[in-house]
Amino acid sequence: MSDRNGDLLKGLLIGGLIGVVAGILYAPKSGKETREDIARTTDELLSKAKDEYEKAIEKSKAAYENAVKRLKDLELSTKEKVHEIEGKVSEFAHNSAETIADNKNRLKKAIDAGVDAYREEKTKKA
Repeated sequence: MSDRNGDLLKGLLIGGLIGVVAGILYAPKSGKETREDIARTTDELLSKAKDEYEKAIEKSKAAYENAVKRLKDLELSTKEKVHEIEGKVSEFAHNSAETIADNKNRLKKAIDAGVDAYREEKTKKA
């Protein structure tokens, strides 16, 4: 965006200078009048260039502030998503731990029942 503004300022200045030169070459005025015209035109061109520069600065500031706001919004949204995912992972880990503990208890009970059945069978045969 700043390249476009720079090109605009260059174009204004070059166009203004061309206009001034053409005016000097074709003006049927005295040297004093021509110098006054050049000074006035130069002041006008500088004023226009300054105005365009200030407009470009304002647009750049607005674009920068908008980008910063969007980045802050994105950061907040990302933090919310991360917090949500952390909660889901924590819940999943808790549920997995409970499932593992339940399965461990069932396996222990099954082994204990198997050992008890083995002992019963062994005592019956003896």
